Amino acid sequence: ALQPTFADYAAQIVANARSLASTLQNRNIRIVSGGTDTHLVLLDLSNNGLTGKRAEIALDKVNITSNKNAVPNDSPRPQDWVGLRLGVGAATTRGLVETDFAELGNIIADVIEAEAIGDLDNVIVDAQKRVARMCINYPIYTGD
Repeated sequence: ALQPTFADYAAQIVANARSLASTLQNRNIRIVSGGTDTHLVLLDLSNNGLTGKRAEIALDKVNITSNKNAVPNDSPRPQDWVGLRLGVGAATTRGLVETDFAELGNIIADVIEAEAIGDLDNVIVDAQKRVARMCINYPIYTGD
């Protein structure tokens, strides 16, 4: 953390999170607080008719990790929470930049929109291929 490269990495994380948030907002997915200044993007899926858990399961089917999360004024029952938390640290570590996070945001929006209308089966294969392509282009660093 004392190296100058860490400051660059931290700045890239924030830039990536902002790109993801902006893309999702442009696709009519509400971002809690209107954006982000951190490594996290918190979605409010109440307008999409989904719980965070339902979106989490749908995204998991295309190999995108997320987790349900409470949002302000959410249900006291965790199974009814409409929030979804997305972090950008791991993908930033792999080397993804803002344009990649815009693509990732579009994949996420496609999955959320399809799940909301019960049509996930029609987008799942394409979304899986798009995610796989990103993983191939940005392999996990192994230290070799």
